[in-house]
Amino acid sequence: MSDQTSQGLWQLSIDLPSERGANRQVTDELLNQLGAYGWQPADVFAVHLAVEEAIVNAIVHGNKLDASKKVHVECEVSADRVRVAITDEGPGFDPASVPDCTAEERLEAPSGRGVMLMRSFMTSIEYNAAGNAVVLEKVRGPADS
Repeated sequence: MSDQTSQGLWQLSIDLPSERGANRQVTDELLNQLGAYGWQPADVFAVHLAVEEAIVNAIVHGNKLDASKKVHVECEVSADRVRVAITDEGPGFDPASVPDCTAEERLEAPSGRGVMLMRSFMTSIEYNAAGNAVVLEKVRGPADS
């Protein structure tokens, strides 16, 4: 685990076990840092929800709760940007194949909302070609400063 500040930038690099609740090792400190950098509560909520979804998806769907696999997380927080990269050791998936959870026939489906929430709450979301790594980024807008 690495936790450092340089040039107004907080960074964290950590390998999480593939077990439920492991996301808190990242989210608690990430939320503290967002607060320390003066991010607004609505933005902190958005980042928290998106990052938690991405990490839980990596643990449960990517690594299938396999104790021999890790989820690597890298965070960067500054006064105007937060970036979180999450990589699991699973085979990946095609994000374009996730069904639209707002479609009438999917409204009561128990899964499929995480990707939509991440896209809604973050400025950008990018997957690698294999589909086992995602980079979430939120840029603070001028009205938020």
